Amino acid sequence: MRTIDYRVIKENDVFLTTDKSGDIPSENPTGLGLYMQDTRFLNRMELYINDEKPLLLTSSAEENYLATILLTNKHMEREGELLLWRESIEIQRERFIFGGILYETVKLSNFSPTRIQFKLSTVFAADFSDMFIVRGYSETTAGEYLATEQSNTRLSFRYHGTDDVLRQTTIDWDDESGIAGGEGETIFNLSLLPATSKEITFTISPSLDGSLPAKLSKNEAIKCLKESYRDWVQQTTQVKSDMDSFNKLYNRGLQDLRVLLTDVGYGAFPVAGLPIFAVPFGRDSLIAALQMISSNPMIARGTLLTMAATQGTKEDDWRDEQPGKIMHEMRYGELANTNKIPFNPYYGTIDATPLFLVLLTEYYHWTEDLALVKQLLPNIESALHWINEYGDRDKDGFVEYHQESPKGILNQGWKDSADSIVHENGDLGQSPIALVEVQGYVYQAKMKLAPILRLLEKSQLANQIELEAELLKKKFNELFWMEDQQYFAIALDRDKKQVRSVTSNPGHLLMSGILDEEKAVKVSNRLVSSDLFSGYGIRTMSSGSSGFNPMSYHCGSVWPHDNSMCLLGLSSLGFKDAANTVITGLMEASACFEYSRLPELFCGYDNVRGFAIPYPVSCSPQAWAAGTPIAFLQVMLGLIPDAVAKTISLDPSLPSGMNALAVNQLAIGKGHLAMTITRVCNKVFRVELQSNTTGYRLITNETGVPQR
Repeated sequence: MRTIDYRVIKENDVFLTTDKSGDIPSENPTGLGLYMQDTRFLNRMELYINDEKPLLLTSSAEENYLATILLTNKHMEREGELLLWRESIEIQRERFIFGGILYETVKLSNFSPTRIQFKLSTVFAADFSDMFIVRGYSETTAGEYLATEQSNTRLSFRYHGTDDVLRQTTIDWDDESGIAGGEGETIFNLSLLPATSKEITFTISPSLDGSLPAKLSKNEAIKCLKESYRDWVQQTTQVKSDMDSFNKLYNRGLQDLRVLLTDVGYGAFPVAGLPIFAVPFGRDSLIAALQMISSNPMIARGTLLTMAATQGTKEDDWRDEQPGKIMHEMRYGELANTNKIPFNPYYGTIDATPLFLVLLTEYYHWTEDLALVKQLLPNIESALHWINEYGDRDKDGFVEYHQESPKGILNQGWKDSADSIVHENGDLGQSPIALVEVQGYVYQAKMKLAPILRLLEKSQLANQIELEAELLKKKFNELFWMEDQQYFAIALDRDKKQVRSVTSNPGHLLMSGILDEEKAVKVSNRLVSSDLFSGYGIRTMSSGSSGFNPMSYHCGSVWPHDNSMCLLGLSSLGFKDAANTVITGLMEASACFEYSRLPELFCGYDNVRGFAIPYPVSCSPQAWAAGTPIAFLQVMLGLIPDAVAKTISLDPSLPSGMNALAVNQLAIGKGHLAMTITRVCNKVFRVELQSNTTGYRLITNETGVPQR
């Protein structure tokens, strides 16, 4: 099992990353720290015993909201005099975040047979660096560091930024015996009898413009935090199977998604991932909400409202913004506030706008919430206008991207690295570029939106977008299809030439309905062929393509979320065997990573080694990776709700090794479903319905007809 070399906890918009000992060391090249709103409020936090770093025994942040670290002291002598026998002190650090405050309790226990005396010291520092500076994308700013304030129970760092915002880190502790040492240092001279302990609790409060968050006691804060997690569990679909690996993976996904939730005023939504993308992301947040719609559709609501609130309103090349466009990324730090970077917000994404509409249509079918659709009707119309007018910049019927901002993103699909769109001869595709999956998103959005618009008496618009979708489907199947490969090109470049790499992107088309039937069969078969399927998942690029590299970020690696988008389509079209093959591979891969957690991505090597190879820089936890096992549920059930027809289609198929699946609290329509799926034999499954308060009619397929 591969462990990560940092520990991270988060709650709302505050998160902490440390090394496995719980420290933020002074030498800190990887950007560890305490962050809020894209600013590092602590860049150093170190604990010492008699001026020596303690030894790590173990550490864990498995629960996401609570981290525990266990340490002990080194053997200490000075000029032949024993200062402290080795392993005399057990040092337990426990920390969590609640209400915008980091709580850390240091518990020191004497395990020696005699009284011991020693010095506990801590050293803090705050550089207030913008996240883009920490990541090396920009030079330092020229704000003013104000004098550090320190007393026996408080330490305060302050910084007046070039954006005229006062940022402050206030550190309090509950032991008045502490004394001020050097800059940022606190010292506690302690004496412990055998078998006794001493606790010191620190509270660290990042704040803007001097407004400190309200503080609860440690016990009250942890109680409230744990209650919020219990509430989350009660609000989400509960699943239990006879396959322990799936149960662990599903529950891990739910827990990771909970810690990644943030609310900026419009309802909870998932940020992209930790440690460097704890902000609203158009594409990432929308896809994660889509993945988890079967577990908690209210997260889709919060995501939609957040995206609608920041929808583009004007033409602004600096931000790659146009009216109706859904944003790519929102940043809140000093550089964004002073317009040094175009991320407040930045709109350089080609797929977020159609994905916004796709998520909205799915949300309606799962919730029957026509009121929200009506509320967002201006945003819908604006998004459709952007697709037709700004997205299709050359009016050829396809949606293309092109970077306008000098500090923007070159490739604006989900594979956004500079080398991700590569011709078979190795040349990089030149923009404007029409991505294959984006055309599918546009088709799906328009076709699924049309009947909903008719409910709102928007028949003319519904008819128009259906006609546009039909024309798109015909032209798409002609111009993107590579006859010699019997597969779709990843893109058309600026000269309308196919970018002829074989990639995972066409797998996203399966859920859209844009594919001709015979082409859908060929795509599904290719996804699980040996060149694309590694044994642990679908690769981003075929091993037979010239640009393939199993260690590449986007040209040969395996991304769980990418697989989940393929899975949703494989299931909806009845390709159950292929779907189960992919699910099984991803579950086997998850066992290779800490906490049985699927990372953002991993290398695309074959499974002959018997374990998945980690990618060296991968966010964990990461929202759409966490959402992947949640999407498994919808795929296994073959579940498709239809709020217009008031029906739920159910066509279950379980992966090999799973013979029973119990589902409770599955929210659809006005209520919930509870049911059990049992394997009768091979591909025949029985559905036992315990309750249905949805208001929808359940249509099941239990025939066991041979599957495609």
